Amino acid sequence: MAASLRSKKSYRFAFRSSIYIVVIGTVLLAIMQWRFSTLNWGVLVSAAILFFIISFVTLQIRIEKFIYKRIKKIYDDVELLESSTLPSYPVSTDMRSLTAEIEKFAKDKKIEIDTLKIREEYRKDFLGNVSHELKTPLFTVQGYIETLLDGAIDDKNVRKKYLIRANKAVDRLIYIVKDLDLITKLEVGDLNLEKKSFNIIELIQSVFDLLEMKAAKKNITLTFDIVYPKPIFVYADKEKIQQVLTNLLVNSIKYGNENGTTEVSVENLVKNKVIVRVTDNGEGIPAVHIPRLFERFYRVDQSGSRREGGSGLGLAIVKHVIEAHGEKIYVESAVEVGSEFSFTLEKSTVQIEEVE
Repeated sequence: MAASLRSKKSYRFAFRSSIYIVVIGTVLLAIMQWRFSTLNWGVLVSAAILFFIISFVTLQIRIEKFIYKRIKKIYDDVELLESSTLPSYPVSTDMRSLTAEIEKFAKDKKIEIDTLKIREEYRKDFLGNVSHELKTPLFTVQGYIETLLDGAIDDKNVRKKYLIRANKAVDRLIYIVKDLDLITKLEVGDLNLEKKSFNIIELIQSVFDLLEMKAAKKNITLTFDIVYPKPIFVYADKEKIQQVLTNLLVNSIKYGNENGTTEVSVENLVKNKVIVRVTDNGEGIPAVHIPRLFERFYRVDQSGSRREGGSGLGLAIVKHVIEAHGEKIYVESAVEVGSEFSFTLEKSTVQIEEVE
């Protein structure tokens, strides 16, 4: 590596400077010879060669050391690089190469600084959102307990009502903490997927049954796009995919319109893939929010008083579960038209054999 870099060094500056010194020195020597004696061309040529060698070597060594020391000092002063990353051999005297390297360093550092700024903003948003999500149930529990301690505990009816409400707030805290634990495992890759073949149509129907009462409160119909007479087998972690479907359908119900519809379809994408679509005719999502939709705690409703509950981690969990399977998730939405969330899954060989 060092040898190849050395071979690329440019000696143009030292070479040209040596030529100037040779010309000037030879002319002065010729004038002195002419003034005090006769011209001796052999002496002039020998002197020119000697001038060139001495000048070239001296300039090259001095310039290399000068540039290396100065550039190293700049790197150390502005902390652009660790000093250990600088070459131990003399750097190139080619200023174009040095300029290109410094520009590359500056560009890399700018990208790094921009990334750190984005992370800092994300950290601030995350901490703000976590505190918001946790303080509501905590203050609720605290309020009920303080009321009971202030004397309400003696009233049997009030005591029971407040304890039930406090218990619900504690359940919400547990729900948030569990989701945080799950998404942390997903992000660090510490979640072992238990993949197996299962019928995705049957799983979707079971999620429909679980959410039937929740959907009925808003008179929202959960349905397939068509009748699926045959099973469609996929190869994935059944429990995690059930959580994905549940989170997507719960969101659809939360933000769906009264008397609306949430439709699920399963379509062949390529030979070994299917795509599952969850489509609703709800309020839709403004385009500005879509790029951040899968961030932890990010909500489309940015107001302090949120109409709907939840941990704010549902879509983030969905994204990480799907990506943990090596699959993709997509979202399309239009305000007052509705939204469609879709994700891919690997077909099971059971189904392939059945089709064949």
